[in-house]
Amino acid sequence: MKATLLVEILSEELPPKSLRDFDVNFCSWLFEELAKLKLVARTVVPRHYATPRRLAAVIPEVLDRVAGEEKEIAGPSVKVGLDANGKPTQAIIGFAKKAGIAVEALERRGTPKGEVFVARVVTGEITLDTVLAELVEKALKRLPIPKLMRWGDGDAQFVRPVHRLVMLHGERVVPGIVLGLDSGNRTRGHRFMGRDEIVLRSAGDYEAWLGAKDCMVLAGFDAREARIREQLNAKAAELGASLGSAEDIAVLLGEVAALVEHPSVYAGTFDADFLGVPQECLILTMRKNQKYFPLFGADGRLLPRFLIVSNMALDDPRHVIDGNQRVVRPRLEDARFFFDQDRKTRLEARVPKLAAVVYHAKLGSQLERVERVQLLAGSLARLLGADALLAERAAWLAKADLITGMVGEFPELQGTMGRHYALHDGENAEVADAIEQHYRPRFAGDALPEGPVAIAVAIADKLDTLAGLFGIGQQPTGDRDPYGLRRAALGVIRILVERRLPLTLGKILGAAFAGFNARIGDASADLETFVFERFSGYLREQKYSTLEVDAVLGMRPARLDLVPLQLEAVRAFLALPEAASLAAANKRIRNILNKSAPPAGTAFLPGMLVEAAESSLYDAFGRVEAQAAAHLEAGRYVEALSSLAALKAPVDAFFDSVMVNAEDAELRTNRLLLLQQLDRAMNRVADISRLAT
Repeated sequence: MKATLLVEILSEELPPKSLRDFDVNFCSWLFEELAKLKLVARTVVPRHYATPRRLAAVIPEVLDRVAGEEKEIAGPSVKVGLDANGKPTQAIIGFAKKAGIAVEALERRGTPKGEVFVARVVTGEITLDTVLAELVEKALKRLPIPKLMRWGDGDAQFVRPVHRLVMLHGERVVPGIVLGLDSGNRTRGHRFMGRDEIVLRSAGDYEAWLGAKDCMVLAGFDAREARIREQLNAKAAELGASLGSAEDIAVLLGEVAALVEHPSVYAGTFDADFLGVPQECLILTMRKNQKYFPLFGADGRLLPRFLIVSNMALDDPRHVIDGNQRVVRPRLEDARFFFDQDRKTRLEARVPKLAAVVYHAKLGSQLERVERVQLLAGSLARLLGADALLAERAAWLAKADLITGMVGEFPELQGTMGRHYALHDGENAEVADAIEQHYRPRFAGDALPEGPVAIAVAIADKLDTLAGLFGIGQQPTGDRDPYGLRRAALGVIRILVERRLPLTLGKILGAAFAGFNARIGDASADLETFVFERFSGYLREQKYSTLEVDAVLGMRPARLDLVPLQLEAVRAFLALPEAASLAAANKRIRNILNKSAPPAGTAFLPGMLVEAAESSLYDAFGRVEAQAAAHLEAGRYVEALSSLAALKAPVDAFFDSVMVNAEDAELRTNRLLLLQQLDRAMNRVADISRLAT
């Protein structure tokens, strides 16, 4: 019999930051186990539910039993299964035992690789009643729970104490014990607005039952989040305000959806005097500590209003609003206190105190790091034509806010508060902006630093991190990257490429390692390889093909900012009808030179060209090389690569009629030198040989 299956676990409040993962994983893993046993078809679409106090899975068309079936299991070959006397070996005895049949009952089958033993076995009937509880336990154990807990006198363990278990197949309770609880058909409604005892008559009506007036539970996580978003937007519009960007509130929306079962949105206010504190501080304390949604005016400035997502739907919500307004005030007072106290000490006076802050046991203090970044930022600023003194000043002050009260309370504000305090101290605006922006980009898709001073400090900060940790052998391994080095490398790449900076990668990496004065190992080669690996992934995300990326990065270009232009040239070259032939010819040239490189120091002699095809190739090469060089000098990479098309006919003719490895040693060397020149000219933009398919 097929019917809808419902499994619900009722517990104490589940961790809000984990609830979304629990929601999807519990249902999908339970469904997968049932599908493996053929109790449900994989084409069925299960539905998952999660609220602060429950996890549930609703799976349609689940069978109550699966009949036994006969299947054939291949075993060892006859040669392995029988000894020289035709007696069963331990291999075949073990196979028969595992299959649950006698050795004499095994059959033989011919295969392309020889005769093998096979066992015919009949699997037993599987019933939902005998396996469901075990599968539910298995699915719960697979949830990403950082720390388990016990409750009561039993041995059951879960992330929170569990109070009820519902297992319904259609209208029938599936017997079983999970986490020490017997299954049943009784659940609970909303903690305050719903009934404490609800009898579920049918698994298929689960969502409707919970959403009824006597339950008041919106069970679907996504549905609850959507309703919260809808109510927030409606209330903000009613007040003539906005919530800020969708990206800024996305995480908070998920957290709030994990805290309520029946969301209702109310508006609160706070004293406008608090707006004298930088709005970043107020926004963060409301969002992070109180889970409120601050409101903004049309100019993007914070308003003295916020929205509350409550778990109660009330006709008169005054008590809820008043209570939240009373709670938020001391939080905002704390922010104002930190801001006022921090401004009593200038940033530059805090810098020496960084000597007491350990950056890394093997890399010294934060002050030592600041000194290195300051020198490197100045060097980079000079290369970029920026004001080196401003870059050095910004680098000197960039980490000073780490020891302020505000950043101590809200580490997310490092850099942001440094900018506010720098402006208060009368520092140059470019210096203040660089203090804030030197952390950029903090994550994928984040904004880049703006202006040459901020760019110089941002690159210097990331390069010092990369060089230092690579120099002490702390490279990322597998999925582990505790110091965020992949993010730092990608940040450097994005700044160099998207800001089109004419900096040589090897030179700036060398400068970063030099700042440590040989206190660490020189891992610049390893770091360069690491950067190119990250660069390859970045370019593929920009929709360049692996073939195109490998052709350009295989040349290890010195300037990353030119790579997009080179990739466009490769793409245009591949569209030429001559491309495949030239790529194949270049690959052939590479293979010849790898096997028979000309002696070092030998000069090419045009007078030794004895065959018409090699003379024609040399003449064509001379014309093309001059054209390509002019295009490259002007940065016209597409034209430089496209000019190679003129070499197709002479190259083909050369390989058709000229023996490169001639018996005459001087003639052979001269032809190899011609190919060597050709190879260099053809691969100045990209490694054309890698385009051969």
